[in-house]
Amino acid sequence: MVLSAATKVKYMVQENEKIRLGISIGDLNGIGCEVALKTFQDNRMLDFCTPIIFASNKTISFQKNELELSINYNGVPDASKALSGKINVVNVWKEVPQIKFGEATKEAGDYAIKSLKAAVEALKKDEIDVLVTAPINKNNIQAEDFNFPGHTDYLVQELEGEGLMFMVTDTLKVGLLTDHVAVKDVANAITTKLVRSKIATIENSLKIDFAIRKPKIALLGINPHSGDNGVIGKEDDEILKPIISELSEAGHLIYGPYSADSFFGSDGYQKFDAILAAYHDQGLIPFKTLSFGKGVNFTAGLSKVRTSPDHGTAYEIAGQGKADHSSFKEAVFVALQIFKNRKEYKELSSNKLLRQRVRR
Repeated sequence: MVLSAATKVKYMVQENEKIRLGISIGDLNGIGCEVALKTFQDNRMLDFCTPIIFASNKTISFQKNELELSINYNGVPDASKALSGKINVVNVWKEVPQIKFGEATKEAGDYAIKSLKAAVEALKKDEIDVLVTAPINKNNIQAEDFNFPGHTDYLVQELEGEGLMFMVTDTLKVGLLTDHVAVKDVANAITTKLVRSKIATIENSLKIDFAIRKPKIALLGINPHSGDNGVIGKEDDEILKPIISELSEAGHLIYGPYSADSFFGSDGYQKFDAILAAYHDQGLIPFKTLSFGKGVNFTAGLSKVRTSPDHGTAYEIAGQGKADHSSFKEAVFVALQIFKNRKEYKELSSNKLLRQRVRR
Protein backbone atom coordinates (compact mmCIF):
# COMPACT_ATOMS: atom_id res chain seq x y z
CA MET A 1 0.00 0.00 0.00
CA VAL A 2 0.99 3.65 -0.39
CA LEU A 3 1.91 5.14 2.98
CA SER A 4 1.17 8.52 4.50
CA ALA A 5 3.98 11.08 4.52
CA ALA A 6 4.32 10.73 8.31
CA THR A 7 4.86 6.97 8.04
CA LYS A 8 7.26 7.09 5.11
CA VAL A 9 10.11 8.45 7.23
CA LYS A 10 10.65 5.02 8.82
CA TYR A 11 11.61 3.71 5.40
CA MET A 12 14.75 5.84 5.36
CA VAL A 13 17.51 3.79 3.76
CA GLN A 14 21.23 3.44 4.37
CA GLU A 15 23.63 5.58 2.32
CA ASN A 16 24.70 2.73 0.04
CA GLU A 17 21.11 1.61 -0.54
CA LYS A 18 19.58 4.87 -1.68
CA ILE A 19 17.32 4.54 -4.68
CA ARG A 20 18.50 6.49 -7.73
CA LEU A 21 15.52 8.59 -8.77
CA GLY A 22 15.57 10.03 -12.29
CA ILE A 23 13.56 13.13 -13.19
CA SER A 24 12.62 14.20 -16.71
CA ILE A 25 12.08 17.93 -16.51
CA GLY A 26 9.00 18.33 -18.69
CA ASP A 27 7.99 21.55 -20.47
CA LEU A 28 10.57 24.23 -19.62
CA ASN A 29 7.88 26.94 -19.90
CA GLY A 30 5.63 25.19 -17.39
CA ILE A 31 5.95 24.34 -13.69
CA GLY A 32 7.94 21.10 -14.05
CA CYS A 33 11.28 22.50 -12.94
CA GLU A 34 9.63 24.44 -10.14
CA VAL A 35 7.84 21.49 -8.52
CA ALA A 36 10.89 19.24 -8.89
CA LEU A 37 13.28 21.76 -7.34
CA LYS A 38 10.84 22.69 -4.57
CA THR A 39 10.52 19.01 -3.67
CA PHE A 40 14.27 18.65 -3.13
CA GLN A 41 14.76 22.08 -1.64
CA ASP A 42 13.91 20.20 1.56
CA ASN A 43 17.23 18.46 2.28
CA ARG A 44 15.44 15.72 4.21
CA MET A 45 14.27 14.32 0.88
CA LEU A 46 17.88 13.34 0.18
CA ASP A 47 17.58 10.80 3.00
CA PHE A 48 15.19 8.79 0.84
CA CYS A 49 16.84 8.81 -2.56
CA THR A 50 19.46 10.26 -4.88
CA PRO A 51 17.69 12.63 -7.31
CA ILE A 52 19.06 12.84 -10.86
CA ILE A 53 17.57 15.56 -13.08
CA PHE A 54 17.95 15.23 -16.85
CA ALA A 55 18.42 18.77 -18.19
CA SER A 56 21.54 21.00 -18.00
CA ASN A 57 23.36 23.04 -15.38
CA LYS A 58 22.52 26.31 -17.13
CA THR A 59 18.83 25.47 -17.46
CA ILE A 60 18.49 24.53 -13.80
CA SER A 61 20.51 27.58 -12.74
CA PHE A 62 18.18 29.86 -14.74
CA GLN A 63 15.09 28.24 -13.25
CA LYS A 64 16.29 28.38 -9.66
CA ASN A 65 17.33 32.03 -9.99
CA GLU A 66 14.06 33.08 -11.64
CA LEU A 67 12.05 31.25 -8.99
CA GLU A 68 14.34 32.46 -6.16
CA LEU A 69 14.92 28.94 -4.88
CA SER A 70 17.76 28.18 -2.50
CA ILE A 71 19.27 24.88 -3.64
CA ASN A 72 22.65 23.48 -4.54
CA TYR A 73 23.22 20.84 -7.18
CA ASN A 74 25.96 18.72 -8.65
CA GLY A 75 26.47 18.65 -12.44
CA VAL A 76 27.38 15.25 -13.92
CA PRO A 77 28.04 14.01 -17.48
CA ASP A 78 25.79 10.97 -17.02
CA ALA A 79 23.63 9.33 -14.36
CA SER A 80 26.25 6.75 -13.39
CA LYS A 81 28.37 9.59 -11.95
CA ALA A 82 25.62 10.87 -9.60
CA LEU A 83 26.62 11.51 -5.99
CA SER A 84 24.53 10.31 -3.08
CA GLY A 85 23.33 13.06 -0.75
CA LYS A 86 23.30 15.61 -3.60
CA ILE A 87 20.84 16.89 -6.19
CA ASN A 88 22.42 15.77 -9.45
CA VAL A 89 21.90 17.32 -12.88
CA VAL A 90 22.84 15.34 -15.99
CA ASN A 91 23.92 17.68 -18.77
CA VAL A 92 21.74 16.40 -21.61
CA TRP A 93 22.34 19.55 -23.68
CA LYS A 94 25.05 22.23 -23.74
CA GLU A 95 23.15 25.03 -25.49
CA VAL A 96 20.90 27.46 -23.60
CA PRO A 97 17.23 27.07 -24.63
CA GLN A 98 15.03 30.16 -24.55
CA ILE A 99 12.54 29.91 -21.71
CA LYS A 100 9.23 31.76 -22.06
CA PHE A 101 7.17 30.97 -18.98
CA GLY A 102 3.52 30.36 -19.74
CA GLU A 103 3.95 29.89 -23.49
CA ALA A 104 3.56 26.67 -25.46
CA THR A 105 6.59 26.80 -27.78
CA LYS A 106 8.03 24.16 -30.07
CA GLU A 107 11.45 24.67 -28.51
CA ALA A 108 10.17 23.86 -25.02
CA GLY A 109 8.53 20.71 -26.38
CA ASP A 110 11.76 19.62 -28.07
CA TYR A 111 13.74 19.93 -24.85
CA ALA A 112 11.06 18.11 -22.87
CA ILE A 113 11.50 15.16 -25.22
CA LYS A 114 15.33 15.37 -25.03
CA SER A 115 15.06 15.13 -21.26
CA LEU A 116 12.56 12.26 -21.39
CA LYS A 117 14.56 10.23 -23.91
CA ALA A 118 17.78 10.62 -21.91
CA ALA A 119 16.03 9.62 -18.68
CA VAL A 120 14.39 6.56 -20.25
CA GLU A 121 17.70 5.48 -21.76
CA ALA A 122 19.31 5.71 -18.30
CA LEU A 123 16.38 3.72 -16.87
CA LYS A 124 16.87 0.98 -19.46
CA LYS A 125 20.60 0.84 -18.65
CA ASP A 126 19.86 0.61 -14.89
CA GLU A 127 21.73 3.87 -14.28
CA ILE A 128 18.60 5.02 -12.45
CA ASP A 129 16.13 2.84 -10.55
CA VAL A 130 12.89 4.75 -11.01
CA LEU A 131 11.62 7.66 -13.11
CA VAL A 132 9.40 10.61 -12.17
CA THR A 133 8.24 12.66 -15.15
CA ALA A 134 7.34 16.34 -14.90
CA PRO A 135 4.36 17.53 -16.99
CA ILE A 136 4.59 17.94 -20.76
CA ASN A 137 2.36 19.64 -23.32
CA LYS A 138 0.93 16.99 -25.64
CA ASN A 139 0.81 19.44 -28.56
CA ASN A 140 4.34 20.84 -28.66
CA ILE A 141 6.07 17.47 -28.13
CA GLN A 142 4.93 16.11 -31.50
CA ALA A 143 7.79 15.50 -33.94
CA GLU A 144 8.87 13.09 -36.66
CA ASP A 145 10.71 10.96 -34.12
CA PHE A 146 8.13 11.40 -31.34
CA ASN A 147 4.54 10.77 -32.41
CA PHE A 148 2.88 9.85 -29.13
CA PRO A 149 -0.10 11.40 -27.30
CA GLY A 150 1.81 11.38 -24.01
CA HIS A 151 4.33 9.72 -21.70
CA THR A 152 2.46 6.45 -21.28
CA ASP A 153 2.41 5.39 -24.93
CA TYR A 154 6.11 6.19 -25.36
CA LEU A 155 7.06 4.26 -22.23
CA VAL A 156 5.05 1.23 -23.34
CA GLN A 157 7.09 1.19 -26.56
CA GLU A 158 10.43 1.59 -24.78
CA LEU A 159 9.93 -0.64 -21.73
CA GLU A 160 8.78 -4.24 -21.43
CA GLY A 161 5.26 -5.01 -20.29
CA GLU A 162 1.61 -4.04 -20.74
CA GLY A 163 1.08 -0.40 -19.78
CA LEU A 164 -1.87 0.76 -17.68
CA MET A 165 -2.59 4.36 -16.69
CA PHE A 166 -3.12 4.01 -12.93
CA MET A 167 -4.03 7.06 -10.84
CA VAL A 168 -3.27 6.42 -7.18
CA THR A 169 -3.44 7.84 -3.66
CA ASP A 170 -3.21 5.94 -0.38
CA THR A 171 -7.03 5.54 -0.35
CA LEU A 172 -8.10 5.65 -4.02
CA LYS A 173 -6.74 3.89 -7.11
CA VAL A 174 -8.28 4.27 -10.56
CA GLY A 175 -7.06 2.46 -13.68
CA LEU A 176 -8.20 3.00 -17.27
CA LEU A 177 -9.26 0.52 -19.94
CA THR A 178 -8.57 3.22 -22.55
CA ASP A 179 -6.59 6.39 -21.88
CA HIS A 180 -5.89 8.94 -24.63
CA VAL A 181 -8.62 7.72 -26.96
CA ALA A 182 -11.30 9.98 -28.48
CA VAL A 183 -14.74 9.41 -26.91
CA LYS A 184 -16.20 8.43 -30.31
CA ASP A 185 -13.67 5.58 -30.54
CA VAL A 186 -13.95 4.22 -26.99
CA ALA A 187 -16.59 1.53 -27.56
CA ASN A 188 -14.74 0.04 -30.54
CA ALA A 189 -11.44 0.12 -28.63
CA ILE A 190 -12.81 -1.96 -25.75
CA THR A 191 -12.49 -5.61 -26.71
CA THR A 192 -12.59 -8.84 -24.71
CA LYS A 193 -8.83 -9.17 -25.14
CA LEU A 194 -8.21 -5.62 -23.90
CA VAL A 195 -10.42 -6.02 -20.83
CA ARG A 196 -8.75 -9.30 -19.84
CA SER A 197 -5.31 -7.74 -20.28
CA LYS A 198 -6.10 -4.61 -18.23
CA ILE A 199 -7.71 -6.61 -15.41
CA ALA A 200 -4.66 -8.87 -15.23
CA THR A 201 -2.33 -5.86 -15.22
CA ILE A 202 -4.19 -4.00 -12.48
CA GLU A 203 -4.53 -7.14 -10.37
CA ASN A 204 -0.82 -7.95 -10.65
CA SER A 205 0.11 -4.35 -9.88
CA LEU A 206 -1.99 -4.32 -6.74
CA LYS A 207 -0.29 -7.50 -5.57
CA ILE A 208 3.30 -6.69 -6.53
CA ASP A 209 3.48 -2.88 -6.47
CA PHE A 210 1.11 -2.20 -3.56
CA ALA A 211 1.48 -5.43 -1.53
CA ILE A 212 -2.24 -6.27 -1.53
CA ARG A 213 -2.52 -10.08 -1.34
CA LYS A 214 -6.11 -10.51 -2.57
CA PRO A 215 -7.14 -7.33 -4.40
CA LYS A 216 -10.79 -6.40 -4.82
CA ILE A 217 -11.50 -4.59 -8.10
CA ALA A 218 -14.59 -2.78 -9.40
CA LEU A 219 -15.30 -2.27 -13.12
CA LEU A 220 -17.30 0.75 -14.26
CA GLY A 221 -19.80 0.32 -17.07
CA ILE A 222 -19.00 1.45 -20.60
CA ASN A 223 -22.45 2.93 -21.27
CA PRO A 224 -24.74 5.06 -19.07
CA HIS A 225 -26.33 2.83 -16.39
CA SER A 226 -24.08 0.02 -17.68
CA GLY A 227 -26.29 -0.21 -20.76
CA ASP A 228 -29.60 -0.77 -18.91
CA ASN A 229 -29.67 -4.41 -20.04
CA GLY A 230 -28.95 -3.49 -23.64
CA VAL A 231 -31.30 -0.53 -23.95
CA ILE A 232 -28.42 2.03 -24.06
CA GLY A 233 -25.77 -0.19 -25.62
CA LYS A 234 -24.75 -3.83 -25.63
CA GLU A 235 -21.05 -3.59 -24.79
CA ASP A 236 -21.54 -4.06 -21.05
CA ASP A 237 -23.66 -7.19 -21.51
CA GLU A 238 -21.57 -8.68 -24.31
CA ILE A 239 -18.04 -7.83 -23.10
CA LEU A 240 -17.80 -6.86 -19.43
CA LYS A 241 -20.38 -9.09 -17.73
CA PRO A 242 -19.16 -12.43 -19.17
CA ILE A 243 -15.56 -11.66 -18.22
CA ILE A 244 -16.51 -10.56 -14.69
CA SER A 245 -18.60 -13.71 -14.23
CA GLU A 246 -15.82 -15.98 -15.49
CA LEU A 247 -13.12 -14.39 -13.35
CA SER A 248 -15.35 -14.37 -10.26
CA GLU A 249 -16.00 -18.10 -10.66
CA ALA A 250 -12.24 -18.60 -10.90
CA GLY A 251 -11.77 -16.94 -7.51
CA HIS A 252 -10.84 -13.40 -8.53
CA LEU A 253 -12.52 -10.56 -6.63
CA ILE A 254 -13.83 -8.71 -9.69
CA TYR A 255 -17.17 -6.90 -9.46
CA GLY A 256 -19.44 -4.83 -11.70
CA PRO A 257 -20.10 -3.33 -14.08
CA TYR A 258 -21.24 -0.41 -11.95
CA SER A 259 -23.08 2.63 -13.24
CA ALA A 260 -20.38 5.32 -13.33
CA ASP A 261 -22.70 8.27 -12.61
CA SER A 262 -23.48 7.13 -9.05
CA PHE A 263 -20.47 4.99 -8.15
CA PHE A 264 -18.41 7.76 -6.56
CA GLY A 265 -21.42 9.54 -5.02
CA SER A 266 -21.28 7.42 -1.87
CA ASP A 267 -18.46 5.85 0.09
CA GLY A 268 -19.02 2.54 -1.69
CA TYR A 269 -15.93 2.98 -3.83
CA GLN A 270 -13.81 2.78 -0.69
CA LYS A 271 -14.71 -0.92 -0.39
CA PHE A 272 -12.47 -1.67 -3.36
CA ASP A 273 -8.70 -1.70 -3.70
CA ALA A 274 -9.00 -0.31 -7.22
CA ILE A 275 -11.52 0.83 -9.81
CA LEU A 276 -11.14 0.16 -13.53
CA ALA A 277 -12.83 2.88 -15.60
CA ALA A 278 -13.78 2.49 -19.25
CA TYR A 279 -12.29 5.73 -20.53
CA HIS A 280 -10.20 8.76 -19.55
CA ASP A 281 -12.72 11.26 -18.17
CA GLN A 282 -14.92 8.60 -16.59
CA GLY A 283 -12.04 7.75 -14.26
CA LEU A 284 -10.02 10.95 -14.01
CA ILE A 285 -12.81 13.43 -13.28
CA PRO A 286 -13.84 11.73 -10.02
CA PHE A 287 -10.23 10.90 -9.16
CA LYS A 288 -9.01 14.48 -9.48
CA THR A 289 -12.12 15.85 -7.76
CA LEU A 290 -11.52 13.64 -4.75
CA SER A 291 -7.73 13.89 -4.57
CA PHE A 292 -6.36 16.77 -6.66
CA GLY A 293 -2.91 17.82 -5.52
CA LYS A 294 -2.32 14.51 -3.74
CA GLY A 295 -2.77 12.09 -6.62
CA VAL A 296 -0.07 10.34 -8.61
CA ASN A 297 -0.08 9.00 -12.16
CA PHE A 298 1.64 5.61 -12.18
CA THR A 299 2.24 3.56 -15.32
CA ALA A 300 1.51 0.05 -14.07
CA GLY A 301 2.49 -3.13 -15.87
CA LEU A 302 5.93 -2.04 -17.10
CA SER A 303 9.31 -3.56 -16.25
CA LYS A 304 10.39 -0.25 -14.67
CA VAL A 305 8.74 2.17 -12.25
CA ARG A 306 7.45 5.50 -13.59
CA THR A 307 5.27 8.00 -11.78
CA SER A 308 4.16 11.58 -12.44
CA PRO A 309 2.16 14.29 -10.65
CA ASP A 310 -1.58 14.42 -11.39
CA HIS A 311 -1.48 17.89 -12.98
CA GLY A 312 -0.32 19.51 -16.22
CA THR A 313 2.10 22.28 -17.18
CA ALA A 314 -0.02 25.00 -15.48
CA TYR A 315 1.17 27.74 -17.85
CA GLU A 316 -1.07 30.26 -16.09
CA ILE A 317 1.17 30.28 -12.99
CA ALA A 318 4.50 29.21 -14.52
CA GLY A 319 7.52 31.25 -13.45
CA GLN A 320 5.65 32.94 -10.60
CA GLY A 321 6.75 30.67 -7.77
CA LYS A 322 3.13 29.75 -6.99
CA ALA A 323 3.17 26.08 -7.97
CA ASP A 324 2.22 23.53 -5.31
CA HIS A 325 4.74 20.69 -5.35
CA SER A 326 2.64 18.30 -3.20
CA SER A 327 1.70 15.98 -6.07
CA PHE A 328 5.27 15.82 -7.38
CA LYS A 329 6.51 14.98 -3.89
CA GLU A 330 3.89 12.23 -3.64
CA ALA A 331 5.02 10.94 -7.04
CA VAL A 332 8.54 10.61 -5.62
CA PHE A 333 7.35 8.72 -2.54
CA VAL A 334 5.08 6.42 -4.55
CA ALA A 335 7.91 5.57 -6.97
CA LEU A 336 10.24 4.75 -4.08
CA GLN A 337 7.65 2.63 -2.29
CA ILE A 338 6.72 0.67 -5.42
CA PHE A 339 10.40 0.01 -6.13
CA LYS A 340 10.83 -1.37 -2.60
CA ASN A 341 7.63 -3.43 -2.83
CA ARG A 342 8.78 -4.97 -6.12
CA LYS A 343 12.16 -5.81 -4.63
CA GLU A 344 10.56 -7.44 -1.58
CA TYR A 345 8.10 -9.37 -3.75
CA LYS A 346 10.94 -10.67 -5.92
CA GLU A 347 12.92 -11.75 -2.86
CA LEU A 348 9.92 -13.49 -1.31
CA SER A 349 9.09 -15.23 -4.58
CA SER A 350 12.70 -16.38 -5.01
CA ASN A 351 12.78 -17.76 -1.47
CA LYS A 352 9.49 -19.57 -2.05
CA LEU A 353 10.80 -21.18 -5.24
CA LEU A 354 14.03 -22.12 -3.48
CA ARG A 355 12.10 -23.80 -0.65
CA GLN A 356 10.01 -25.73 -3.17
CA ARG A 357 13.15 -27.00 -4.95
CA VAL A 358 14.70 -28.09 -1.63
CA ARG A 359 11.54 -30.10 -0.75
CA ARG A 360 11.75 -31.89 -4.09
